[in-house]
Amino acid sequence: MNIHQLSVNHDERQDRLLLRLNTQDLQEFRFWLTRRMSLRLVPAIEQSAARLEAAQPGMAAIDAPSQQMLSELKRDAFLKKADFATPFENRAAQLPLGAEPMLITDAHLTIKPGGALEIAFEDKSDPGQARACKLHLQVSLVHGMVHLIQQAIEKAEWGALSSAVKVSETGPLTPSEPPRYAH
Repeated sequence: MNIHQLSVNHDERQDRLLLRLNTQDLQEFRFWLTRRMSLRLVPAIEQSAARLEAAQPGMAAIDAPSQQMLSELKRDAFLKKADFATPFENRAAQLPLGAEPMLITDAHLTIKPGGALEIAFEDKSDPGQARACKLHLQVSLVHGMVHLIQQAIEKAEWGALSSAVKVSETGPLTPSEPPRYAH
C-alpha cells in the first residue's frame, strides 16, 4: 500500500478521532481512534519512531534520552518540509475495510528491517467479525501521523493526553500526575 495522504479529525458526535489514509491506487482506509486508544498509542508510536531513527545507519544514539533527542530533531526537520496545507482528497475508488471506519481495539507495533514501522490495527469489538489491517510506514510518515493525531487531540480538547502518561525505557505506560482542570 503506497500511502498518498493522511488525515486525522475529531468527530464531535462520536467523540473519536477519524484517521483516514488514501493510497496512490485510489483506496481509502478509515479508522476510529478512541480517547483511550489514543492515550496508549501515541506515546508507543513516538517511542518506536525514536528507535527507528536511532537504528538508521550512521546514528550513534544508544540510550533513551539520546534516541528521543534524535527523533525530535528528525521530526522537526520533517515537519518543516511536510505539506499539511493540501486538503485531503476524497477520491477513493475502493474502501477495502468498508464505508464504516474500523474501530481500533488493539494495535501492535513492530519495527521492521529497512527502517519501517508496521502498525497492525485490529477491531475485536465483535468477536464474530474481527477485522485487521497492517500499515507499513516509513519514519517520515510516522512523524506526520503522530503530528496529525496530536493536533486532533488538541482540537478535541481531550486534556493533556501527552502529559497524562509517560513511556518508561522498557516500554510500559505508567500514569504521571493527574490532569489539571482550570475553572
